[in-house]
Amino acid sequence: MSSDGPAHRVQSAVVEYGYPQGHLGHLSPDEEAAFKNFKIVCEEKGVYKPGTDDEPGTHDDATLLRFLRARRFVVADALTQFTDTEKWRKANQLDQLYETIDIEHYDETRRLYPQWTGRRDRRGIPVYVYEVKHLNSKTMAAYEKSAKETNSKAQTDGKTSPKLLRLFALYENLIRFVMPLCTALMDRDHPRTPITQSNNIVDISGVGLKQFWNLRTHMQDASTLATAHYPETLDRIFIIGAPAFFPTVWGWIKRWFDPITTSKIFILSHHDLLPTLESFIDPANIPKKYGGQLDYTFGDKPVPDPAMEKYISWEGERKEFPRGPMYWVNSNGDGKGKAGKEGFDMEALAVGAEGGKERREKVCRIATQFPVSATDTVTNGHANPLLKEMLTAPTEVDLPSTIQASSLQQEPSKPAEAEVAVQEGTLIPASRPEPVTFVTAAEGIETLNEKTDTLALNGEAKGPHQTKTANLLDPSVAVNGNAVGTEDAHQHVEKGQKAVGGGVEEADRAHGGLERVKENITVSA
Repeated sequence: MSSDGPAHRVQSAVVEYGYPQGHLGHLSPDEEAAFKNFKIVCEEKGVYKPGTDDEPGTHDDATLLRFLRARRFVVADALTQFTDTEKWRKANQLDQLYETIDIEHYDETRRLYPQWTGRRDRRGIPVYVYEVKHLNSKTMAAYEKSAKETNSKAQTDGKTSPKLLRLFALYENLIRFVMPLCTALMDRDHPRTPITQSNNIVDISGVGLKQFWNLRTHMQDASTLATAHYPETLDRIFIIGAPAFFPTVWGWIKRWFDPITTSKIFILSHHDLLPTLESFIDPANIPKKYGGQLDYTFGDKPVPDPAMEKYISWEGERKEFPRGPMYWVNSNGDGKGKAGKEGFDMEALAVGAEGGKERREKVCRIATQFPVSATDTVTNGHANPLLKEMLTAPTEVDLPSTIQASSLQQEPSKPAEAEVAVQEGTLIPASRPEPVTFVTAAEGIETLNEKTDTLALNGEAKGPHQTKTANLLDPSVAVNGNAVGTEDAHQHVEKGQKAVGGGVEEADRAHGGLERVKENITVSA
């Protein structure tokens, strides 16, 4: 397929860069060229300053690469999203918010959202758990009242609600504390490749249709802004405990995400729950509630991985991580916690405010060294991964819940050298990644291509969000005069005809029955 024109860029939007593909140390020549060019144009635009021998850079390579990977290595698109995010962060003083937020209010927010278990999957990626049933009307009403302010010293522009900004303090904890800690642990494959993503077990058991409906606006706003400003921080979502009406709810939820995100969602039946989780996560790191061995309950503090203990030196009488926000700095004081030439030597600082008084306390130090080679390490987890070609959904309705499991473990093949052209100042490889085929979960269903109606995401979009990127990612916002929402793309089909547009399943079901059809979709990157 030719790489010229928008068609290939559109279809490349459904290509997934599963870890470690597309991450540092695992870039193709074309991706490496795009990454170098991205850093150059970011520096020219004044949104990035590279490090020197005397001063650390404003952003590490792993952070920059998240934005580039999210936009399929199209430099111009990644630059727009990165620039939007930098403006949004400065307008809302995200660093100040995280470092001065009241600890009690921070913990109140933490109890309502995905929580780190303290454990990792087989590749060293952190595992989060989220029990949605706790977001009932009473709890959310109390939170709405409490979260009218950020309860920090941050000055915001008022365009993002305080309750969402408090949520993003949790994202700051992910990228500034949890990910650097998991990166520093060497008992994993690819120890030199930074961990920049997370896995989420989302438990929706006990959640009624009314509760889903009441949460829809809040969850959609949170998802849109997180996708816009914290891209590529998600590796997998495992949805468990899905009720019988979930296919209807999925019709709403899938509109909040781009096709790349929906391709990372696994909807698991009770029968497939434990075998599927064990294929990604060692049983010792799976909570007992879901069939594993970990003594962890949603709402608890993280249960640290025993592998951490041999690397951590606690400060004073401390024996565990405290509540509230934390982040890492290099022990030599030269910037944020990041790898040196031989490994990591960094300190954790506890920040936030307690009783109106700001804290800045040293918690511990962690020092690790890179192995001579990756073969010298022990892979995180104790059992061999169970590769599954297909994972099964809880109902017979087509839900885009799995991808081919073999793609998760496979090392990327090195493509042949390709010419690189320059278009409007951006490096454009002669060949971009070819789209792959994802597999639906329902048993007996033929392979389907990821699909939705064409979204002109490179156009201008006006909407309720502060940045253009967030508006472009919001499926309820009109783009170039056309509604983006997939509910507007339904097309009823007769048996034997080809279905097109988003929401094919709903349209076919409304037409009198779900036909097993193939979809041919183009989604703008």
